[in-house]
Amino acid sequence: MLQAVVSAFRLPDVRQRIFFTLGMLLLFRMIAHIPVPNIDANNLQLLQQALQQNQLAQLLNIFAGGALQNFSVASMGVYPYITATIIMQLLQPLIPALEELSKEGEQGRIRINRYSYLLTVPLAYLQAYGQTLTLERTLGTGQSLFRSPFSLTENFLPTFTVLTSMVAGTMLLVWLGELINERGIGQGISVIIFGGIVAGLPGLVQQTWTTAQSGQEQVIGILIFLLIGLLTIVGIVMINEGQRRIPVQYAKRVRGNRVYGGQSSFIPLKVNMAGMIPLIFAQSIVIFPGTVASYFYNPAGEGLGNDIAGFFYRNFNPTLGGGGTLVYSLILFLLVVFFTYFYTLVLFSQQNLSENLQRNSGFIPGIRPGKRTDEYLNKVLTRITLAGALFLGIIAVLPFITQSITGLQIGLGSTALLIVVGVAIDTMRQLEAQLVMRNYEGFIGR
Repeated sequence: MLQAVVSAFRLPDVRQRIFFTLGMLLLFRMIAHIPVPNIDANNLQLLQQALQQNQLAQLLNIFAGGALQNFSVASMGVYPYITATIIMQLLQPLIPALEELSKEGEQGRIRINRYSYLLTVPLAYLQAYGQTLTLERTLGTGQSLFRSPFSLTENFLPTFTVLTSMVAGTMLLVWLGELINERGIGQGISVIIFGGIVAGLPGLVQQTWTTAQSGQEQVIGILIFLLIGLLTIVGIVMINEGQRRIPVQYAKRVRGNRVYGGQSSFIPLKVNMAGMIPLIFAQSIVIFPGTVASYFYNPAGEGLGNDIAGFFYRNFNPTLGGGGTLVYSLILFLLVVFFTYFYTLVLFSQQNLSENLQRNSGFIPGIRPGKRTDEYLNKVLTRITLAGALFLGIIAVLPFITQSITGLQIGLGSTALLIVVGVAIDTMRQLEAQLVMRNYEGFIGR
């Protein structure tokens, strides 16, 4: 591996791509510390304390690379663009025009991406307003993040300026991601998220070290946590790389004096085709009731409304020690399994594999082309997705299980770990391809 790294830096174009990616990540970290206009810097510490009590805000802070706690122009990260992309993918089977575009190859993909960019802007404005208003209310009465009131009706121009700066920050990060796709290494948007998560690791290590000095039991808990984390990383690599190869045979075609086709190939069906999307969906949904209930629940209050709010607050709170831990974990597990199947089937249906095989005179040995091939592929996909869905479900509830065993509260969640490992594997694969193209030995030994 070290020899492969040296070989990569010896190639001028690969070295340029690596340095360009690192430069974009450095620029992203600089942007993450630029505050929005009209911000009151004296209350940022109150915001950081409030984030510790709001699980939904912590999830958004992960995708923002820690920029939310600084309330910078990049405080939303690339999350609105991810939402827009997911919406466009889900709409393709429902809207015939989008489905036709998805079948037009590269030009169709470019037009769909353009629609995703246009959809990102209103979604970003909506998220910026809702996110800022929620954090304002979280600080409590008499406290504000801004020097002048945050209100579209009473203080329109300063409020609109804040929202516009946040939207501009998101679109700037999306643009940086596209530049990484063109001139760097790795998938741009994922690399931006990866950089934000990795930037928070020094603080996490410092927190863990401080905890370890409090006693021998805590040291044993940290060792158990590291062992579980190592096994989790191995499992993520195996599931992400796992695939079922369906053999495909292409019929021979004679045109003039030339013979086309006749070769054998395979269709790689991945065990985890959905990636991290089911975890994002499930966590956002299961956290939402508890987050809303936290604004209405008063531990010392009375009444039916307060009791209902208290029920949702306790049972949809991911913090261990409350009565709702088992309910929260069970619902999260079931939602992850459901969304894994749902999103996988949506992605698979958009590929039209059986139709493409029939068009290119390909067939699966022993299976008739057309409808029978489609039924067979769906049957195989359903079976192998079960392993991926159960694994993602276990990954989703693993932090809570680990916390109950070790007694430690460590901020690196399952979604962040899945992103870090997935992006690292994808980046290594791209470097591997660059080296193999130039007859160098890659990272993976032969």
